[in-house]
Amino acid sequence: MPEIKETTYLKDLWNEEHALELGGDQLALLRYRSNLLGTDLRITNFGGGNTSSKIELPDPFTGKPVRVLAVKGSGGDIGSIGESGFALLYLDRLEHLKELYRGEKYEDEMVRYYPLSAFGENRVAASIDTPLHAFLPFTHVDHLHPDWAIALAASANGKRKLDQFNKEFGRKIVWVPWQRPGFELALLIERAVKENPDADGLILGGHGLFTWGMTQRDCYLNSVHTIDQMGEFIQQHQAKKGSQFGGVEHSPVQDRKAIATQILPVLRGTLSSNRRVVAHYADDDDALAFAGSKWAKELSSLGTSCPDHFLRTRVSPWFIDWDPANEDVQALKNRIRDEVAAYRAGYKKYYEEWATSESPKLRDSNPSVVVIPGLGLFGFGKNKKEARITTEFFINAIHVMAGANALEDSGVTHPLPQARTAEQSKQFTEFHNYVALPRSEAFRIEYWALEEAKLQRMPAEAEFSRKIALVIGGASGIGREVALLLGRRGAHLVVADFDQTGASKVADEVGAVSSSEFVAATAVDLSSSESLAEAIRFTISRFGGIDIIVNTAAIYPVPGPDGELSEAQWAKTFLVNVTGNYLLARQTDWVFKDQNLSVTMVLTSSANAVVPKKGSEAYDTSKAALNHLIRELAIKLSPYVRVNGIAPATVVAGSTMFPRDRVMQSLQKYKIEFSESETTEELRAKLADFYAQRTLTKRPILPQDCANAIVWLAGDQCGKTTGHVIPVDGGLSEAYLR
Repeated sequence: MPEIKETTYLKDLWNEEHALELGGDQLALLRYRSNLLGTDLRITNFGGGNTSSKIELPDPFTGKPVRVLAVKGSGGDIGSIGESGFALLYLDRLEHLKELYRGEKYEDEMVRYYPLSAFGENRVAASIDTPLHAFLPFTHVDHLHPDWAIALAASANGKRKLDQFNKEFGRKIVWVPWQRPGFELALLIERAVKENPDADGLILGGHGLFTWGMTQRDCYLNSVHTIDQMGEFIQQHQAKKGSQFGGVEHSPVQDRKAIATQILPVLRGTLSSNRRVVAHYADDDDALAFAGSKWAKELSSLGTSCPDHFLRTRVSPWFIDWDPANEDVQALKNRIRDEVAAYRAGYKKYYEEWATSESPKLRDSNPSVVVIPGLGLFGFGKNKKEARITTEFFINAIHVMAGANALEDSGVTHPLPQARTAEQSKQFTEFHNYVALPRSEAFRIEYWALEEAKLQRMPAEAEFSRKIALVIGGASGIGREVALLLGRRGAHLVVADFDQTGASKVADEVGAVSSSEFVAATAVDLSSSESLAEAIRFTISRFGGIDIIVNTAAIYPVPGPDGELSEAQWAKTFLVNVTGNYLLARQTDWVFKDQNLSVTMVLTSSANAVVPKKGSEAYDTSKAALNHLIRELAIKLSPYVRVNGIAPATVVAGSTMFPRDRVMQSLQKYKIEFSESETTEELRAKLADFYAQRTLTKRPILPQDCANAIVWLAGDQCGKTTGHVIPVDGGLSEAYLR
């Protein structure tokens, strides 16, 4: 182990008291070590890297202790992994695989032996990196992807700079040229350690870092201090270099967040030509510095280097060459529509150039990262989490490029240190000291049969997993149930309501049944066009667009002592219940046109729209007007927007239109006995039961009943239905249409 000194950038988070509480359980300590390393994205990116320990466990067949490799399972994340997330394999069986190995051409066939090497009842899918950990002669091993280390690994002068690093910091980190992760790389790093028995780490060219220790604590410290020292080394060079990426070409736009919101629908719609995607926008300092730099276009075309990066970001991002100082937002929208075909064609050419008859089919020719000068980065994925992580991965790549550029000195000499041969060196591409992997190597990883198998193991997507919903009136009653149901079925949604506190509470409930990243809350006033526009902008800024709009909000005016409504009450009822829905459609029209995707809108009418009653004229006629507005909007917004509605009979449970006082007045009106001591919900249940007796089914109409109908109308199962109002009234014969 190297001499341990104080860190400059990273913190030693190890708590010895907590470690002792784990009682020497090596699997628990491995989990603890892994979680600590995964808490800092400077140490490794989400889902990246592997950690392992070689431990002794009683063999279930003999009861005798045997050596077992515990290594992070395929697809796991060390920051959140639990003890059940590690694959356990017999070490001796993994060693026997060397005798079965037929050479690099056949290395993928070795993966089929990993399940046969599983220890006991462990069935966690073993990572492709399993032999890399198994063949190193150290008890505990960390394989991580810190930006600072990859900057060295992706530098044209990386080996020479590593020698300088070793000299300055008294280290013995060994350089290993690029080799795709797998069995061949495992043998290469085993040989490197045998040839350098005093090594305390490995840099894999174009890839990442290996460190180790004989105890869990030693391994953790070695990783933290090695990465911290590499950070010092890179930062020293960046301080001397000054400007990044050749200097500033385009400064950050002052109102960039507003512009991002304006272009996100067209950007999302354009990139959803295969399947819908959800967006994440990043305008932090690193994103803006890269996007607006003189070298951004060239570096973007090279793409990322580390295999973990471009599995998320694809072989390269889409750089949109927009001049924010001289071009307006409409010009940017036009460029997005016009130039995406060139990106798709380029990606398809890349696929066709390197694909074989055994390659998986082309998945999607759309980019997953978009770089726009003055604005920053836009990431896209099947859900918000994936979109965010994809964006973070490219920010990791930006750090790597910046570090490699900072290390640039006297020029590039071939063969590059990443290459194992002079001939292979010609396949790598370099720009100002940053070295990108050959396209052939990038393809072998992006379309690796083993990665495809991992994708096939993923659970099926939920019904609304790629859909974005804005639920107005979501703080209570029907709206709350709609939000919960959409959340359970995978939707991304914004809960909007005049009662922002209530909307936030429901958003928390939705987050508990889905993901907190998939839901947000905002205030909205249906009577205000600007408030509706702000709620729409808020939704777009969070997720990139809108696929579903649901409005369950309305008001029921209470007459004065004389039984009459004031003119203001009458006007407010129509403003909220009718005009508000019209304004909602008008404020979202531009979004729908820019997205060019099918959209559904579901509005909430009432059985009262066709049943005249004394004392509720304003409410009833406003709902009658809404029925016709639904039909008008269906025509106006076709063919991409389907507009439908539901017409519930009276829904008492959970409704803000039935406060305690109104419920008690109704009970008195209908001569239904009740007690002041009864809860509001108990009183509501009595009134709901009374109303139910008017229907054919004799059952109260619940918010869940209405939510089920709304969600059905919002989904693809009724994709041919528009301009209709579906009764949810238990069979209210007075409301039959005539």
